Formats: sequence, C-alpha cells, structure tokens
Amino acid sequence: MKSRQLLFLRDTLFYTFSAFGGPQAHVAMLLREFVEKRRYITEEELMELVALSQIMPGPSSTQTLVGVAYKVGGLKLAIISFIIWILPSATIMCLAAIGYKMFAGQTKFTEILRFVQPIAVGIVAYATYSFAHRFIKTQLSAMLAIGSLVVTLILQNPYAFPLLILLGGIASSAMETQPQEDALRVKLFSNVNPRKVGYFVGILLLFAVLGAIVKQTSIVSLPIRLFENFYRNGILIFGGGQVLVPLMFTEFVQVKHYLTGSEFLTGYALQQALPGPTFSFTSFVGGMTLGNKGYGIPGQVVGSLEAVIGINLPGLILVLFIVPFWDDLKKITHIKNSLSGINAVAVGFMATAFVLLARPFGTDWLAYVLMIGTGLLLKFTKVKTPVVIIIGIILGLVF
Repeated sequence: MKSRQLLFLRDTLFYTFSAFGGPQAHVAMLLREFVEKRRYITEEELMELVALSQIMPGPSSTQTLVGVAYKVGGLKLAIISFIIWILPSATIMCLAAIGYKMFAGQTKFTEILRFVQPIAVGIVAYATYSFAHRFIKTQLSAMLAIGSLVVTLILQNPYAFPLLILLGGIASSAMETQPQEDALRVKLFSNVNPRKVGYFVGILLLFAVLGAIVKQTSIVSLPIRLFENFYRNGILIFGGGQVLVPLMFTEFVQVKHYLTGSEFLTGYALQQALPGPTFSFTSFVGGMTLGNKGYGIPGQVVGSLEAVIGINLPGLILVLFIVPFWDDLKKITHIKNSLSGINAVAVGFMATAFVLLARPFGTDWLAYVLMIGTGLLLKFTKVKTPVVIIIGIILGLVF
C-alpha cells in the first residue's frame, strides 16, 4: 500500500474519533481535513459525492467517506476505510447492549436513565424541525410530509414506509421535471453492470426466502430474519440516520416487539453521545433483540454484527457501484427531482417517530419540559448533542 494511502487511513482513524454532530458536521470535517488540508480530492468532487449520497438510500456520511476512499485508492482502500469508520462506535453500542441486559434490573440504573430518555425524544423533535426547515419548501413537499405522517400514524406498519418513499419520489419527479433526457437515460443504463444489480437484489431475496422457509422454532430462524430486516431497512432509508429512528421503532418495537420503547430510547441517546456514524445505533438494536430472545451474550454479539453489516451493506454496494458512472447519473433531472419528495416524506416519518416516542410519557410534565428544553438548547445555543446527553446522565446521578 502506498504511503499516501496509509496517510489516508491514519486521517480516517482520526476522523472516526472526532466526528461528532451528524452528517452536516461530518461533511464540514471532510472538507477541512481531506480536501483543504490533505487535498485527497477537490472540493467539487467532495460535493458531488455528498450529492450522490443524498439521492441514494443508506448512511450518507459512510457513503461519502467510502466514495472519497475509492477515489484515492480504489476498492481495497474503500473497504478498509469503511471498517475503520464503523467499527469503534458499533463495538461500543454492542457492549452497551450487553451491559444494559446485565444492569437493567437495578433501580439506580433506571434512575440514571430517566432523564436521558425524554432528552432523546427532544433530539428527535429538533431533528424533525431541522429537516422540515430545510426540505419543506413547496406546497407539494408540505402535503407529502403531512400525508406520510398521517398514514404512518394510522397504519404503523413497516411496509408503509417503502411505499410512501416510492410515491413521494414519483410525485416530486413527475411534477418538477419536464419530459426530456431519453437518450441520456439509454446511455446511463447501458453502463449498468447486471451482475452487480443481481448481487444487490439477490442478497435481499436470499435472506428473505431463508427467513420464510426456516421454521420459526429453529435457533437460526431469528438471526436470519434479523439480517433481512436490517438489510431491507438499509435499502429504504433516505436522509441519513435521523430517518432510521421512525422505521426501526415501528418495526422492531411496535410491530415485532423485539425490544421495548425504553430500551430503544436508551440506545439512541447513547449513540448521540458518540462520534462516528448514526447507523451504529443498529448495533445496539441487534444486540438487544437477540439478548431479549434468550440467545445470551454470544447471541448479542452476533445480533450486533448482523445489524451493522445488514444496514450498511446496501449503501456500500450502491456507492461502489454508482461512483464509476456518477458523471452520467448526476445529469438526469428526474433522479435529482425525486429527492425533494423523498425528503419530504422522511420529514413525516420523523414527526411520526416523535409522536410515538413521546406517547409513553403520558402526563409526566417533567419529561415534556426536558423535551422542550432539549429542542430549545439545540436550536438557540452552540451546545452539541453529546453534551446534552451527558447533562441528562449527570441529572440522573444527582437527582
């Protein structure tokens, strides 16, 4: 491996342990450290990779970093960089799931977390506001957001999410694009490698079929179905880690009852205090799922691995698949215009998550004070999310 590539991996390691604040902050760090300081790629190339990650499902920060690594050193460097980026936070979240199962029954442990959970809901509320402020610009986007909120609240079914994402993308693309570009689309799809498309779809179908034919009583049934669940969600999540919350809460808490709402909120709050990708939250969910189903600590480790690989694999395949012909893809207006509808629907999903997560607090006025206080603190001050979580833990220790 060349010295420039080794330097890139060193910088990636530093980036992993200092990347707080979500996708926007991550892009700012990439611009400062990887473009302005090291000049691995140009600013224009970075912004194009950011745009690419926005129109694809999956973790935007992860996809952007992998795309940068691919441009610097090809497939090998991209995969190593992905492992460096995802492993630390995913490991911590796996250990958190194991620790939660060990200490969940202790009264002091519950008291410490009683302030953290409403703060986590406040973070979701602020994320919803931020997304709405950024993406709800037209009457169509407002209607899509409200419609997705109403439909998901009524149905509360994981299969509603992909249908609404598809409808949102089709609606905005159809209404905001003039008929054109037929020749360009032919040129683009002539570059598509059918074998790679087969890999992408085949993995999903394989685990879906295995999960269906393996007996529910089999010890391997749940792990197989769990991987399919995370892989499928990795295909459906547009907009980054914030959109992860409503999809996973609906499927894993409300529909399948793999973990409780309290467990879900605790894991989400902890992830918000860590650097690295928001998608590492899935490591906690996967670990808790198999832990709650009696698979023990080894099962929790397996669950965390399945979750991290499953949720990230679609995005990893896509970015490595699309980067080589991104110059053609970015010219298609239909694709770019579909993003506004998809993002509008995602805002509705996030609002749904806030409503569902806040509902269990009932008439606990202190919880609502903490939610509102968290939102105001994040909106009007420079206090970052990790600091807010730490404040919640300190309040639990003191009071």
